[in-house]
Amino acid sequence: MINHKKLFRRYREEKLRYAAAAVASRNRDPGADGAERPLVARLRVGSAHGWSPLPHLTVVDDCTRERLALVADTSLSGIRVARELDRLVIERRRPSMVVSDNGSELTSNAILSWADQSRVA
Repeated sequence: MINHKKLFRRYREEKLRYAAAAVASRNRDPGADGAERPLVARLRVGSAHGWSPLPHLTVVDDCTRERLALVADTSLSGIRVARELDRLVIERRRPSMVVSDNGSELTSNAILSWADQSRVA
């Protein structure tokens, strides 16, 4: 456990913007903090030098809790999500409803038009 002062100090050391300060400093020059930190070259596979999280799409059957799809990529657009849902409809049956969070790829026009065309709530 760390307190808020230590967390704020770590944000400053890494030259990150703390959530409260991000709103006040939106119009500042993005290069004002100096040079960006260079990427560290990976010395060997599986070494603990760093990890990079990727966006992912997980589709689960709410009734059986079975994972129907797991897609990880560098970016997931609404069109890509709609394509994966179309593939699932071909493999399985069309669901009566899709429940999702409010991520930008899941509230895009591509998903809304897919739901309308597929007659899915």
